[in-house]
Amino acid sequence: NHTSVVEFVLLGLANSRQWEIILFVFLGIAYLLILLGNISVISITLTNNFLQTPMYYFLRNFALLEITFTSTFLPSTLYSLLTERKTISLPGCFLQMLLFYCLGTCTLFYMAVMSLDRYVAICHPLHYPAIMNSRFCLQLILGCWALTFLLMFPPTIMTVQLPFCGPNVMNHFYCDASLLLQLSCTDTGFIEELMFIILIIILPGTLIVTAVSYGCIIVTILLIPSAAGRRKAFSTCSAHLTVVMVFYSTCIYRYIRPAQRGGQDSDKVLSLFFSMLTQTVNPYIYSLRNRQVKQAFKEKI
Repeated sequence: NHTSVVEFVLLGLANSRQWEIILFVFLGIAYLLILLGNISVISITLTNNFLQTPMYYFLRNFALLEITFTSTFLPSTLYSLLTERKTISLPGCFLQMLLFYCLGTCTLFYMAVMSLDRYVAICHPLHYPAIMNSRFCLQLILGCWALTFLLMFPPTIMTVQLPFCGPNVMNHFYCDASLLLQLSCTDTGFIEELMFIILIIILPGTLIVTAVSYGCIIVTILLIPSAAGRRKAFSTCSAHLTVVMVFYSTCIYRYIRPAQRGGQDSDKVLSLFFSMLTQTVNPYIYSLRNRQVKQAFKEKI
């Protein structure tokens, strides 16, 4: 004896029309930078013969993933800011949630794989061509996607099958799984525990791989005899580590903390950091500041 929910209301990022216009401008510029930066990386690494190495193969796939990930929620967020339309259909919400978590999880695996690639290139340069051959690179990419769907598909499918009978209001700018579970009119304890265990496996697991890889890289850099070489290597490495730290710290605090049930305004700010801020700077940190990429970009122009 209840009414099924047919749509959800996303409260968004702002309460006043003035702030909505301001956020639309800033987020629109950020989305444009994400698209331009990643499309530039993809086109340059595809067309330049000197950039057909494993590192740029991973960066090209990572750029494509970044575009897809931000496109799952940012266009709809911009549309709601511009038109003040706050609703999203039930199927649309489920699809957005599935894509957001699958692509976001795959991003974590990609970052771990790229750190391993850099570890092999810097710490074992003589064995690098033999280890990171084209077949192994393809296996690593396919492995990222396989692990993502193996881990994230079961809980998201279970969430989709839950009954929703009201209320239907989420204090967020995209369909967040933790908020969806709160709105269900049945017991969701098992799904919450399952998602928490999966996040415990994914976040600290990929972080350990990334941290150990960069730790070994830093030790190798310290052994470089040239002070100029050390400064240049540390400059690149520190930029990468900054992006990794911001991404992981916000993700871990958002999804792995004692009070995990979301809905606060601080959750939206944290989500903006790991879903937009790092994506905006990633093309410029990982690729476009690289000397070879800059040279190829100048030749293209």
